[in-house]
Amino acid sequence: MEAGTGPRPPLLAGFHGYGEQAEDELQRLNSIHGAEHWLRVAVQGLHRFYRRSTGDVVGSWMTKQDREVAIADNSAYVTRVIESVAEEWSASSILVVSGFSQGVAMAFRAAASSARDVRGVIACGGDIPPELDRSSLAKIPAVIIARGSRDEWYTEQKLTADQVRLLDAGVRVEIVRFDGGHEWPQELSHAAGRFLGSCTNF
Repeated sequence: MEAGTGPRPPLLAGFHGYGEQAEDELQRLNSIHGAEHWLRVAVQGLHRFYRRSTGDVVGSWMTKQDREVAIADNSAYVTRVIESVAEEWSASSILVVSGFSQGVAMAFRAAASSARDVRGVIACGGDIPPELDRSSLAKIPAVIIARGSRDEWYTEQKLTADQVRLLDAGVRVEIVRFDGGHEWPQELSHAAGRFLGSCTNF
């Protein structure tokens, strides 16, 4: 977690990808221009395991087994984290969520279910979870989606399907395409910075 500037900073919450740690996502949040004005928190996935190559403890959000139970557990956990951080650090009601890879699904779930003043989602390399219907997505005013031209997991077809779902729900969508693979690009950090600036008076 990193503190923002100002008396009541808005909250920027991030969700890491499969096999990563919260620190990986915090680095992405910190790479966004203007993020220093926000209270930044990266949420660690509940389901943790050892990375065989290094022995590091890393996380995952869920598997296909007992998926509905995992969604409920993760959603309740994420809500508690965001609300406790906001209270402890006196954040404003404004919330933007960000996700990379597997964390994109959790970012959309958090945005769709939050009681806070959600301004948008920053998504890179992951798709919208199938259980979110049109009315759920309509709670999110704006989304930035980034995809690398060589990303074999988040394909162009998945991006197009996500864009159609969002536009159908009345969500403003910005697409960031870049020359790369399954990664967070500098182009997204710049675009996300412009988006964060539009969410506040900074």
